[in-house]
Amino acid sequence: MTAASLLEVRDLTVHHGQLRAISDVSFGIRPGEVYAIIGANGAGKTTLLRTIAGLHHPTSGQVLLDGADVTRTRPEKRATSGISMVPEGRRLFPSLTLEENLKVGATFARKGPWNIPAVMELFPFMTERRNQKTGQMSGGEQQMVAIGRALVANPRVLLLDELSLGLAPVIVHRIYDVLPEILASGVTVLLVEQDVAQARRVAGHLHCLLEGRTTLEGPPSEFTPEQVEAAYFGMGGHNTGGAR
Repeated sequence: MTAASLLEVRDLTVHHGQLRAISDVSFGIRPGEVYAIIGANGAGKTTLLRTIAGLHHPTSGQVLLDGADVTRTRPEKRATSGISMVPEGRRLFPSLTLEENLKVGATFARKGPWNIPAVMELFPFMTERRNQKTGQMSGGEQQMVAIGRALVANPRVLLLDELSLGLAPVIVHRIYDVLPEILASGVTVLLVEQDVAQARRVAGHLHCLLEGRTTLEGPPSEFTPEQVEAAYFGMGGHNTGGAR
């Protein structure tokens, strides 16, 4: 871990009842980085993201934002401090319009470059569909609305949970293609992704979880596909790379 980390997780352990979902996980994310958490179903990825967002309470360990301990801070306070999440499954309000969903995201907004017009410029289809109910939209369109809803809060750290889940590859690429513009606005991205190839394409750092434990951690270029596969499925020894 380094003093330069914007978001830091220290020795985090999280339980669901008697089940240990996350076990002593640590990492740091530098400003402007795309950091990807990979792993199979049940690896603990979503639990980790929800804990960082304040939706789960850890059994032990810490979450720090720019050096400040936010481990016990309520989710809405984390949002105003600069942590926003795009949850798995989008979790939009289907009876509300596209624009109304974006307004919900602005409830705990910080000052910054992102507002509803800026989001509609990022995703041009939104302008003419602003009054359409999101429940009538395709999965890809809903995912873009969910990203926009998180962006209008002007996060310092954007948590993206399984963006590609259930979407056609061409739509996935279209969504990921906006990442450079999001990063250029000063947003740091923590990405949870089952699609290893996608994660390796966009992230500067990989962190693999298996049954809640770290099995690999480091820049994608440091690992062969075989090493990543072994860490993903738990084959052979664990390689944690150069953990920070």
